[in-house]
Amino acid sequence: MEPDISLVAGLIGDKTRSKMLMALMGGKALTATELACEADISAQTASTHLSKLTEGGLLVVRKQGRHKYFQLRDYEVAELLEKLLNIGSTPMQGSIDTGPKDPDVRKARICYDHLAGSLGVALYDSLVAESVIIEEFQSTKLTENGKKFFRNLGVDIGGLKNTRRPLCKSCLDWSERRNHLAGTLGQWILEDAFRKKWARRRVDSRVIDFSSLGLKKFLHNYRISFDC
Repeated sequence: MEPDISLVAGLIGDKTRSKMLMALMGGKALTATELACEADISAQTASTHLSKLTEGGLLVVRKQGRHKYFQLRDYEVAELLEKLLNIGSTPMQGSIDTGPKDPDVRKARICYDHLAGSLGVALYDSLVAESVIIEEFQSTKLTENGKKFFRNLGVDIGGLKNTRRPLCKSCLDWSERRNHLAGTLGQWILEDAFRKKWARRRVDSRVIDFSSLGLKKFLHNYRISFDC
């Protein structure tokens, strides 16, 4: 039997469920109560919607003690949602506005587990300019020079490759409409910035805040030219 895409489309197309899915785009696991607040619905109604999303394969449930937490099933679901954001926010004829209006969201935000926004695009452009990554036939690959570059930063390239996710992957940015870096390498870059306390995730938001010193170190580390 062939997959019925209308089932998935129906799950995502519901306005309440789409709000819940967008709340999970930050990569965090959230409770039913938290997702009910995001969608402005009752806990009982939220439970019904979450059951449908879980049964439809878009969410997974993680149990810890007495609590249940919901997450997007995997990065592929996140990529699908990001693509829908791009399609859904395509400007009308004569308009050039794209993406969120909030300047902080436009500058730096988390896209499931990697850096997005104008800073994420600037990172991608810099890695291409330095021949760290190359674009070939609509795919993104790490060069030999890139392997050396990231090994010097402490990256275990072999370890990152040892997953079913691609090492490098371009992701069309919702606001910039240009590529930012996804894949396990994109995830490592963002997690490294958090580890070094250059940046932090803003509470209850997809925004990533870099400290002044942290941003300078991040830009220097990846040789990025970026208008702060």
